[in-house]
Amino acid sequence: MFQEPLAFYKLIILYMLDRVDFPLTKAQIMDFILAREFISFLTLQQVVGELVDEDLIKTEAIRNRTHLIITDEGRDTLSYFRHRIGEGMRTEIDDFFRQNELKMRSEASVLSDYHKSTSGEYEARLIAKDNGITLIDLTISVPNEETAGQICDNWQRKNQEVYMYLIETLF
Repeated sequence: MFQEPLAFYKLIILYMLDRVDFPLTKAQIMDFILAREFISFLTLQQVVGELVDEDLIKTEAIRNRTHLIITDEGRDTLSYFRHRIGEGMRTEIDDFFRQNELKMRSEASVLSDYHKSTSGEYEARLIAKDNGITLIDLTISVPNEETAGQICDNWQRKNQEVYMYLIETLF
């Protein structure tokens, strides 16, 4: 794993994934790293790919997002090499999470995806979670892919309104 200079960036990603109790999206990690102009986008893609190939992280694609999750092997590796991440960098990452955790947790807790069913219709699956507990898991059948995509996009923006409507209506 440790071929300089990419090893340092691998450790940063492992550290970030280990710091949270929810999956981070590839975009969230890239935003942090690329905003600091540490490495290029292509190099960062290579680093993520190598972490996946080495089974230190796993990916989960949900619609247009790729979630990254640290594996047990990734945690073990980080525990051996954590000292290679300087105190300043760890503090910067920790500060980033303190400032952005609610937004990032919300992005990871509201999921939507769609697929074509065996009947030929499309099913949009909408999920909202809070602290790992599923609050709602709803599947809606619609006649076409465009409508399924719109439902998924709207769920990202309006999930709280829909959830509250259902709770008020059903209780």
